Amino acid sequence: MTMSQSTVDTRSWPDAPPKRVASSSNTSPVDTRVQSLDEGVTVIATSAGSYREAFREYSSEFFGTMILVIFGNGVNCQVSTSANSGDWLSVSATWAVGIAIGVWVAVNGHINPAITLAMATWRGFPWRKVPGYILSQFLGALVGAAIVYATFFHAIDVVEGGRGVRTLATAGNFGTYAADYMTNVSCFFSEFLATTIFLFGIATIQDRKNGLPAGGQPFALFLLFMGIAAGLGYQTSFSLNPARDFGPRILTAMVGYGSDVFNYRNQYWLWCPILGPIFGAQIGILAYDLFLNTNTDTLIFKKL
Repeated sequence: MTMSQSTVDTRSWPDAPPKRVASSSNTSPVDTRVQSLDEGVTVIATSAGSYREAFREYSSEFFGTMILVIFGNGVNCQVSTSANSGDWLSVSATWAVGIAIGVWVAVNGHINPAITLAMATWRGFPWRKVPGYILSQFLGALVGAAIVYATFFHAIDVVEGGRGVRTLATAGNFGTYAADYMTNVSCFFSEFLATTIFLFGIATIQDRKNGLPAGGQPFALFLLFMGIAAGLGYQTSFSLNPARDFGPRILTAMVGYGSDVFNYRNQYWLWCPILGPIFGAQIGILAYDLFLNTNTDTLIFKKL
């Protein structure tokens, strides 16, 4: 073999020794091994980045919903366990802050299964993404509630009158429960109406022809949600969001409140804070698209 020839091992590194190259080349066997290592690291980094990008939407829904619940359940606990820490206005405002920050975190800004379903029905959001979004939202709400419970469980012990005592008196800090004078039909209608207005307002905010810049949408949502919570939220504790209720409700069942949180008012948890918002969200988007929306990319425009 002459000096201009090279011996090449066809096995891949690291199973094979480094390639031998002609002495006339500026690349040494060590350089070849380092180059191969760099290429391997690049492939791993690219693969990890692609997986992260694939799950980014779902992760953002998880963290956005978690932030919403941390703010909301947190202010509920703080106000209810202290005589001088706030009132209904502060509760409404803090939940609104949670909405604004949560939407900012989420890629598509849903953080609410009712919104996800309405967008899939009327706005072309891919149905294949709906299960992952809803699961992420429920898990985010559960984790957010767990964080708040870990922060306030000593205060809850004091209010309940003993360590580990858990009753529906403090369960409302996490899930939603209606005022005693409300009938079941009134509870459902209250959640339905509030969520209809909420989604109608969201559609207004998102309408490009209304001229609201994208960066201003979270602030507009803050005002919208605060108004709904302060004006329509007291009687049913304003769920408007199935994940915001169901995730924390599961948490309460896990930490000692037991089955009472699900047996309350004959499965109130299902037909009021879950079905009420889902139906209300559908009507809110439908009403806006049917009567006010002139954009050509909506289902209503295409059908009509």
